[in-house]
Amino acid sequence: MGELLIGTSGYDYDTWKGGFYPEKLAKTKFLEFYSQQFNSVEINGTYYRPPTSQQMERMKERSSGRLKFTIKANKEITHALDKSQYQPLVASFKTALEPLINDKLLLCVLVQFPESFHYEPDERIYLDLLLKEMKDIPVVVEFRNSKWQNDIVYNALRKRGVGWCITDEPKLKNLMKLDYVMTSDICYMRFHGRNAKNWYSGNNETRYEYLYSDDELREFVEPIKYLLQRARVVQLFFNNHAKSYATINAKKIELLLRE
Repeated sequence: MGELLIGTSGYDYDTWKGGFYPEKLAKTKFLEFYSQQFNSVEINGTYYRPPTSQQMERMKERSSGRLKFTIKANKEITHALDKSQYQPLVASFKTALEPLINDKLLLCVLVQFPESFHYEPDERIYLDLLLKEMKDIPVVVEFRNSKWQNDIVYNALRKRGVGWCITDEPKLKNLMKLDYVMTSDICYMRFHGRNAKNWYSGNNETRYEYLYSDDELREFVEPIKYLLQRARVVQLFFNNHAKSYATINAKKIELLLRE
């Protein structure tokens, strides 16, 4: 039976005050409070700004070692796709993670590519080069373009020991279809919500404004239990962060999986 870890994609949201966080809780206390509610967190602020070792050290201290961390790769690594720069960028990124690595609190690095990252030779070459630079740390790859959903990619990731990110997101033409694929001993799931209307037209808040119903969450219970039989660790992260919906759904799926 694999280890089950449940949390949210990000935690540092002012809009969660009065919903998840107490109204008067200082922002510096957010992670401490969060770590009393969940056992893991996906840090996605590192996508916008590269992490530093000091930042990782502070997160470790504020959570008192109770949390395990997944860290999202910076956008300069996954979106700029500059073959002349990825090596120093990755080296700096890995150095910043050392406080988590040293205390065995790093679950993995999430490498999330945009929908515009197509299943084409140049992109495949870049991905191969990138994964070689990251071979000494656990990595999970998330694609947003469904062309990557094929056996060639699955087998290539298995060969490299790289995890596949299972996603639940709106049923739109080019987006990923829900499939319970495992390519390493890490099973990783991200729940983006199903807000098709705002996916392309909304902002980073409205795009993820979606609350899964209990019945929708029940659809995942048996597949997750099956994956727990096969994986070393199963990580479930809710990215539907608008209105603190992610915290509501993360708590609910934890209860459903205990039934």
